[in-house]
Order: sequence, then C-alpha cells, then structure tokens
Amino acid sequence: MDITLDKKDDQLHAILTVKLTEADYAPTVENKLKEYSKKAQIKGFRPGKVPVTLVRKMYGKGILVEEINQLLSQSVDGYIKENNLKILGEPLPVPTDIDFDNQKDYSFQFELGLLPEFELPGDQAVSVDRHKVDLDENTLSETYEQLGRQFGETTEPEASEANDFVYGKLNKAGEEGEGRVVLLPTNKLKADADKFVGVKAGDEITFDLKKAFGDDLQAIRNFSGLSKEEAEKIEGDYTLTVEKIQRSAPAEFNQELFDKVFGKDQITSKEDFEEKVRSTVQENYDRESDNLVNRQIIDKMLESTTIEVPKEFFKKWLQRANQDKLTPEQIEEHYEDYEKELKWSLIRNKVVETNELQVSNEEIVDRTIQKILGQFNMELTPELEESVRGFADNYLRQENGKNYVSEYEAILAEKVLENLRGKVVVNDNPITAEDFRNQNAG
Repeated sequence: MDITLDKKDDQLHAILTVKLTEADYAPTVENKLKEYSKKAQIKGFRPGKVPVTLVRKMYGKGILVEEINQLLSQSVDGYIKENNLKILGEPLPVPTDIDFDNQKDYSFQFELGLLPEFELPGDQAVSVDRHKVDLDENTLSETYEQLGRQFGETTEPEASEANDFVYGKLNKAGEEGEGRVVLLPTNKLKADADKFVGVKAGDEITFDLKKAFGDDLQAIRNFSGLSKEEAEKIEGDYTLTVEKIQRSAPAEFNQELFDKVFGKDQITSKEDFEEKVRSTVQENYDRESDNLVNRQIIDKMLESTTIEVPKEFFKKWLQRANQDKLTPEQIEEHYEDYEKELKWSLIRNKVVETNELQVSNEEIVDRTIQKILGQFNMELTPELEESVRGFADNYLRQENGKNYVSEYEAILAEKVLENLRGKVVVNDNPITAEDFRNQNAG
C-alpha cells in the first residue's frame, strides 16, 4: 500500500492518493471466501462442503469490493490521524473507473479540505457593549395592564365601545387578498378612535394606519405583526374587516390574582406583588441583554479571528453532506452564513480544547430535570425527585440518544460563551426599557 498527499497551492485543498496492490487485500479476501464456503447453503452441496471456486465465482467480486472499501476507509482514517491533519468534513472520493473483474492493482483518490492552525484573540482584546436596562414607570404600567387583562374576564359583545379590542383582518385599502389577522387595541389609538366605536362583526373600517397610531412604528408593529422594514413603508389608508369584538374586564389586584400569577400564597400583599413584578420584569430584560451580549461576542470573535477556509471544497462538501438537497445556487446565495457557522464551530472547539471544558452526565440530567419542572411550574421536592428523574432519564434516551446529545451541546455552548465572557471587555451602557425594546425590535 502506498499513500501520498498532494497539497494544492493554497495549502487548503489536497488530494490523497491510495494505491493498493494485490498483496494488500488478497489474503483477507481468500480467508473470507473460505469462511463463506463453510457457512454457505447452496443447493446440491452439503453445508460446509461448498467449493471455494464456486463461492469465488458467485460472491468473489462482492467480497473483493467490500474488503477494498473497508481497507480504504481504515487506511485513509489512519493516515489522517497519524499525520494530525485538520480536515473539513470528510474526505470526498474522486470519481474513477475501476474494473474489479480484471484489475489487480488499484488507485483511489480523495479530496481533502484542510484547515490551518489559527489563534484566538488575546484576553481583553475584544470588547462588547451590554445594555443595562432601567425600568421606567410606563413599562411597569403596561405590565400591570397586561396582567390585569390576561387574568381578567374577556367577553365578546355585539358592538364595540371605547377601550375594546377589535379582531379582524387588515388589508391595504383597495388590495385583494386574505388579509392579515390582527387584534386592534383601541385604547392605543391616537386618532380616528371614534371610527372603532359601535362597530359589529362584518363591518369594514377604513383608516389611516400610520396616523391612527400617531406615527408610532413600534405600536404599529405590535398591533400588526409587520416587520420593521414593512412598518417603515406604511402609507395611506388600510381596511379592517371586523370579525368579532373582545372586551376585557381587568382582574382586581387581590390575593386571587397574586396566586394566579406567582403561585398560591407566594405573594400576600400588593406591595410584595409590585416588587415581584418589578424584579421579574428586570430579570427578563437582564436575560435578554445577556443574550445580546452573547451574540455580540460571537460576532466580535468572528471578526477578530483569522481563519482561512477551503471555499470550493466547502461548497462541494455542503452539497454532498446535505444529500443534494442544497443546489449550487442555494449554497452560493447563503454561503456567507455557512462559512460563519463553520468558523464559529472551529472557534468553539478551540475554546473547548484550550480550556479543557467538559460536560458531566450529572449536569445533563440536572438541566433536563429543571426543564421538566419549569414546564409544569413546579419545584423539586423529595417526594417528586424519583418520578421527575425517571421522566428525565426517559427523555434523554429518546430519539436514539439525540436528546442527550442536544442537551450536551447546549450546555457546552453555554460554557464556551461563559468562558469567553470572562476574557472580553464588557461595557455597561444604561438604557430605558422602552428604548431597549425599540432598539432591539427585529
């Protein structure tokens, strides 16, 4: 056997050539033929008495191909490991014409995408901004209003009154189509609010959408579900075809509401309720702010780390790996995203290797248990522990272990970001909750 590696000029692409002679595979093939002759059941011959010549004639080519494929796989994998080659994806066989009936010696080639060594940015070399969200009274008032409406009583009167919600389908005036399903809060309207009083199912209301919300694009988006770009292009009249009216009687801020929101007897006074709401909302904003920091860390690490990628090989591998579900045109269109994803996975792996990050089985089980408890809004008690742990074990075994791998990857990803976060400069920037929402509305 002879194996050679020919690197191309860019040093990122190589051809691995494996040459096999008859001596490399013949002994194993002969042994397998003999074993098969002992086990084969062929009409006219007693078990174990089938001539090797007959087995070779009937099954020899298949056994030969199987042995050569196995030999190739072992030799290619062995060469890559022995020479510590960092490759992208898997070796891609180069198409070739092989005559297994007549050839004795064979030559096979594989394309390799090579990944060079790279260095991560030094500690404190990367900086990111973190939004330090300050809650304003308007945000808290909206939160109380939402809670009152969510846990209050909702009715569907025949005709609307001020402060009702109008449910229906929204269309640009004069345009055909199904329309966008919306729930219009009349208490948020800055103009034309009178048009929505006294309306019934089946009525059509034509109004200037932008003017009605006082040019507040965020309010328009919240109501309509339009993207930021779509909301910015809104002009002229829109038509709302009414399907029903919804009226909410806000819940009273009493013990019944406290129990519904935070669990029985967890909160027992209006003051404690307000403090718990404030802290919960703050925690949500802090969590979202931290998520934005993590996204920034990923982006900044990608910007600050030089990694050369074998582009043409990567495109070819993407198509092979996705079983031809991706067309060359689709790969070209989204190539930048694929390359970013690849580079981040390489950075992530290097952080794991450099810092010897590990995930224990106990961490995976504990995380799964917490997810299960969260779904049912429960706390872990000694009475519950055995059954919940059983649920967790069962979940992790499902999908042939895919759930286990998924939890493992999620925890490892968190550890990578946590590690990087300790090595970058984080600048706190104060911002109001309202500005934070507007700034990060996608």
